Amino acid sequence: MRSIAEAWMARAGDTNPGLRFGDLEWSWSETVDEARRRAGLWARLRQPGPPHVAVLLDNVPEHVWWLGACALSGSVFVGGNPTHRGPALAEELAHTRCQLLVTDRRYLGLVEGLDLGPGIGIASAVNPRVVVVDADPVTDWPEPVEPDLGDIGPDGLGYLIFTSGTTGKPKACRCTQGRMVLVGAVLAERYALGPGSCCYLSMPLFHSNALMAGWAPAVVGGATMALPTGARFSASGFLSDVRRYGVTYFNYVGRPLSYVLATPEQSDDADNPLKFVFGNEAAPGDVERFARRFGCDVSENYGSTEGGVAITRTPETPEGALGPAPPGIRVVDGNDQECPVAEFDGSGRLANADAAIGELVSTNGSPNFEGYWENEEADQSKLRKGWYWTGDLAYKDAAGFLWFAGRADDWLRVDGENFAAAPVVRILQRHPDVVMAAVYAIPDPVVGDQVMAAIELRPGAEFDGKGFGRFLAGQPDLGPKWVPRFVRVGGSLPTTATAKILVRQLRAEALECPDPVWELVSMEPLLYDSLDRISSAR
Repeated sequence: MRSIAEAWMARAGDTNPGLRFGDLEWSWSETVDEARRRAGLWARLRQPGPPHVAVLLDNVPEHVWWLGACALSGSVFVGGNPTHRGPALAEELAHTRCQLLVTDRRYLGLVEGLDLGPGIGIASAVNPRVVVVDADPVTDWPEPVEPDLGDIGPDGLGYLIFTSGTTGKPKACRCTQGRMVLVGAVLAERYALGPGSCCYLSMPLFHSNALMAGWAPAVVGGATMALPTGARFSASGFLSDVRRYGVTYFNYVGRPLSYVLATPEQSDDADNPLKFVFGNEAAPGDVERFARRFGCDVSENYGSTEGGVAITRTPETPEGALGPAPPGIRVVDGNDQECPVAEFDGSGRLANADAAIGELVSTNGSPNFEGYWENEEADQSKLRKGWYWTGDLAYKDAAGFLWFAGRADDWLRVDGENFAAAPVVRILQRHPDVVMAAVYAIPDPVVGDQVMAAIELRPGAEFDGKGFGRFLAGQPDLGPKWVPRFVRVGGSLPTTATAKILVRQLRAEALECPDPVWELVSMEPLLYDSLDRISSAR
């Protein structure tokens, strides 16, 4: 198959289950027809200019059908992020020059009164450029259109997918139909996804992980797509959905595994149809615990929306590492020289962080990186010297395994020592009550940085300052300069829609945050039991 459009049309006569949502089910043939009807409506509304359609919905059937409509009409799907608000959301839709916005009653209020650009104009419930799929349902759907697959090639732009924006402003990544179908085919083959398989699409469908690791493999393989009850991922509803729909494959990004593992364990958790789990950015240790508890195979990988570098864990990969370094993948310093391998002291602490940590790059370039939408500066920053620059920090051990060290702006400097945030995060996440953690710099009143951590506790857990201090003192690989001076304790940390922590927001709020903050009064080694609460929620 050369395009996602061809993959959709290959399902046109398929009577196997194509889509499940709650008690509703559509065959693949019916699912394709629904997409073709929406392609017909879009053909009525389309005007000269970029054929860009923004979809601002949760994981509901309409989202899937409009994904198909865009593919079958050779148009560009633009994922709208409902966690963005006001000018930020308007800027994203205007920047991508969308002609049509598909939303529902839930999110209409987010766009009413906003200037979304010349294509959509001022959004309102009566604007014909805004299709409100549940508030004013379309009753005169056109007959399903017959797509001209000859006009839809692999090089045609199919998707503008915004980066998560955890540390900076989101950018719209270009993705062709050819790249989307290739990624889908690889995963469909790897996990034998086909009729009889069921893919649980619970990650937000505007995100690259949901599209490339969930939706595309299901379309290419002809597996059933199951949407979460309630249209959003729910840790408490995860296992019941898996059993209800007969889910055999689940993809994730961020911390969903942590959230599911934080739910009360039951003796029959492994009694379920789930076979394979594929994702990235799980907390260390969660992969093994999830696989053991639910009786499935979990594959943790490193990748990005841009598709520049992919790293796959092997059975020999140490817990917490990304995986073995593929050919041409290096860690380089500020002079573009390869960093020395990581050295560890007798306690397992990274001893040469200053020298060993650098930016992860591909010296092979990146044929899969298709650029950003109308952002030449960002394109050039990714491709320098013929290399692809990930913007991620990493280090490599003597055995050749790569370790994630944070984003490029996640460096901290304390008392003259430079170190990265990710190794400290991995240590904090060893605490049995910590579901999520982030580590970031706040300015020191004199010079350099102070270390601040933010942690989210498992449901029902209470923070014990002295106990947490003793936990810190008991971590042999926690360097004295790495110890958090301040600990923000939240029931729920700010995250993206894909459960990635918004570090830039934490950094901006610093001590003036809505959660209790505890301060480590004594910074002497082995005296970390002096955490005192210094503030309450605003």
